[in-house]
Amino acid sequence: MYDNVMLLKDIVDNTPLPIAVYVGNELKVELANPSMIKTWGKGDQVIGKKYLEILPEIENQKIFDEALGVFKTGIPFHAKDKKVDLMINGFLKRHYFNYSFIPLFDKEAKVYGVMNTGVDVTDLHQAKQEVQNSDERLRMAIDSSGMGTYEIDLATKKITACGNFNDIWSIEGEITNEKLIAKLHPEDLALREKAHQEAKLTGKMSYEARIVNDDSSIRWVKIDGKIIKDENGNPITIIGIVQDIHEQKQFEEELKKQVAENTEELQRSNDDLLHFANVVSHDLKEPVRKIKTFNSLLRNESETIFNENSKKYLNKVDQSAERMQTIIEGILAYSTLDKKTQVVKTINLDEVIENIKTDLELIIKEKGAILVISELPKIEGAPILIQQLFYNLISNALKFSKADQPPRVIISSVMINRNGQDFLEISIKDNGIGLDSSNYEKIFTAFERLHSKDQYEGNGLGLALCKKIVKRHNGDIRVIAELDNGAEFIVALPLKQFKDTI
Repeated sequence: MYDNVMLLKDIVDNTPLPIAVYVGNELKVELANPSMIKTWGKGDQVIGKKYLEILPEIENQKIFDEALGVFKTGIPFHAKDKKVDLMINGFLKRHYFNYSFIPLFDKEAKVYGVMNTGVDVTDLHQAKQEVQNSDERLRMAIDSSGMGTYEIDLATKKITACGNFNDIWSIEGEITNEKLIAKLHPEDLALREKAHQEAKLTGKMSYEARIVNDDSSIRWVKIDGKIIKDENGNPITIIGIVQDIHEQKQFEEELKKQVAENTEELQRSNDDLLHFANVVSHDLKEPVRKIKTFNSLLRNESETIFNENSKKYLNKVDQSAERMQTIIEGILAYSTLDKKTQVVKTINLDEVIENIKTDLELIIKEKGAILVISELPKIEGAPILIQQLFYNLISNALKFSKADQPPRVIISSVMINRNGQDFLEISIKDNGIGLDSSNYEKIFTAFERLHSKDQYEGNGLGLALCKKIVKRHNGDIRVIAELDNGAEFIVALPLKQFKDTI
């Protein structure tokens, strides 16, 4: 018998569950295991003390009354997730317990004591509260966003929804799959079926469809879903969100309409520009040619004697006609550049430069120009455009030379890498009149001239055309210059083009 008592005491003392026994109307502590003593946090000297003497803070929390009620009535009391404030180390700290007061009976069936057991579930309570708060925040977010959520039990086909689901679908009463399908626009049923078939493979579903309301009005919705599987990989549930995107769709349609209208207007403008370029090409070039021809015939008229003023005026007419022809050709080239698709080919830049030297042979000899040219690699691009690009740049270098020294043009290159793509940087550097840094961007603007037409010939389109050509080749162009100290144009072009045409 003694061994049984010792065994029972060992079990009570070593169990992690707090246990205490109170006796008498004042509920004196007859027994308290280490776990209960630790829970109280009032030290080890508790045996023989009154319950309220140990825990005076519970008097106003009805806990003492609960225990005393069990002692007097013999009816057990159980509390679950009950708030209990305990004074530990001088601080009142809130806890949550699952606890019980259980009557203890003697041989005559009279209550002689109360056994108190308890489990501290504070952490569980806080976790549960966090989940509830999170669910509430999610619900509020869904409600305020106008979305609706749904869950489909694949075994029973039962649909549970919340948020704005019913309002979006305009459905009352029980939600069934048949009702939802019946609300969809007939043309969108195939989209729904495709999305569900893809979900079987990917586990995710997403599609946009139209809901037909009872008044035959249309509402666009976006439906997203995810398939939840059990531990064996079998689909058991679909959870998802439905969102009203009708206003978004209307905005997209309006935007598309405006883009289409603007595109049409832009196309008309481009067509007008091309028409203007053709007019310039065919209608203006011929009169200019005739002016030059008749002016030349007049100047060479043997029977007419011209004085110095007349000769000067004839020269002015010839120069003006020449300038007009240059402007016409420049406008035609600039305005039609974007209209023509060019085939991308491999280009030998050394051959391009040699051909340009031949074209500019007269001005090179006339000015005694020196061209220092390094060997250049091959690149991909439109041969006609690349020829025009470097012709303009070299021609500029020769044109804007100083009067007191021959032009010196140095052409070199270096390979660089940009974001994993190989580029060729080509430098055309001269010793000409240069330009002020404030004009670096201005020179690439169409019809922009920094010098009088009486000083230097041109139409103000050469460098603008260069910039267009470089941009079409997915490159860039910049200038480094100093007034009266030459200019350096640096063209960066990719070695390889992404497309077969540009």
